[in-house]
Amino acid sequence: MMMSDNAKDRAARSWKKRGSISSLSNHEFWRKEIHGRIKDSMSTVSYMDEPSQRDDISRLTVQMENTYQLGPPKHFPVVTVNHILKDVLTSYLQVEEYEPELCRQMTKTISEVIKAQVKDLMIPRYKLIVIVHIGQLNRQSILIGSRCLWDPKSDTFSSYVFRNSSLFALANVYAVYLE
Repeated sequence: MMMSDNAKDRAARSWKKRGSISSLSNHEFWRKEIHGRIKDSMSTVSYMDEPSQRDDISRLTVQMENTYQLGPPKHFPVVTVNHILKDVLTSYLQVEEYEPELCRQMTKTISEVIKAQVKDLMIPRYKLIVIVHIGQLNRQSILIGSRCLWDPKSDTFSSYVFRNSSLFALANVYAVYLE
């Protein structure tokens, strides 16, 4: 099985850019290719030594076809997401007491669970941002604000506040439509 000239040139350029560890050195491989004894498979471990600028550009550019969609075909289900927020916060925090380290871990866990459940709704082309705040309930006031640049026709959010005897929790899910 002989390689075409074009394939040989691509392989040569590829080996110049990359280092590789294999059972055959590059010199031995080319020598065997010249004599017509090419191995069908060869195990190699490759690494990028110094990636060129051309490689970065070709890796970053993704060709996508136009969809000609200017808005979402299905709007974000705020009511359903509110139910998810209520269920998750209630199930995780109903009997919990406020402890700073536990609450720090719980915010991460709860936000990941909420994000996974909202993603399971399979709403296409929405970027989801989930933020959870947990604090001690001790007769203090708190003001939590957030800002975002968005289109009010297609972007929205969902929010739920939970309280028990020792803590409060605020969960926000922001849904930003990607055109």
